[in-house]
Amino acid sequence: MAYVIAEPCINTKDTACVDACPVDCIHPRKDEPGYESVELLYIDPVECIDCGACVPVCPVSAIFTLDDLPEKWSEYAQINADYFQK
Repeated sequence: MAYVIAEPCINTKDTACVDACPVDCIHPRKDEPGYESVELLYIDPVECIDCGACVPVCPVSAIFTLDDLPEKWSEYAQINADYFQK
C-alpha cells in the first residue's frame, strides 16, 4: 500500500485527487454507485503506483504515505484496503 486517505476526508470527499490520479485508483468517483453513501474516498492499494500526484491537490491534507500515516489514524490503512475487498 503506497498511499492512504485518512480522517480529514470524512464528509469532504473533494475529488481533486481523483482527477489528479493517472491510474484511476481513487474511488468512488462522483459518477460511481456508492459515492453518496461513503464517508470518504479510498485509494486502491493494488492499483496505486506510488506517484504522489494526489497528495498536493488534497485540500484537507488527508492523503499520507503508509509510513507517514499519523498513529492516530493508523486504522485508515485497513479501512482503505477493506473498501476494495467488497
